[in-house]
Amino acid sequence: MRAVLTLFVAAFALQACGGGGGVSRSAYAPIQMYATGPINTACMKSDRKARNPRLCGCVQAVANQSLSNSEQRLAVTFFKDPHRAQEIRQSDRPNHERMWRNYKAFAGRAEQLCRGL
Repeated sequence: MRAVLTLFVAAFALQACGGGGGVSRSAYAPIQMYATGPINTACMKSDRKARNPRLCGCVQAVANQSLSNSEQRLAVTFFKDPHRAQEIRQSDRPNHERMWRNYKAFAGRAEQLCRGL
């Protein structure tokens, strides 16, 4: 259950729930907001209430800085098959371990930068 929750937090940037605190957008290198790509497409096709072009584009922009193209393609599979995320998280393969580390960092940064969009 925890892995599924982590997946949804990462994949949908915490439903874009507002609420103060956090890190200002200027605390990081500037990102091109509203980017297009595989994460954006999967986000917009999702059934999440909070999805919108601004949120999904922001999450894609963070993915562009945080994940390689192949990591983005793998992350997209999590939208369709949440169990796949669990498999990658528990895998002992070095490339999966590296991907999961990058994915967690991406999720945290997307939450901070895209909250409230």
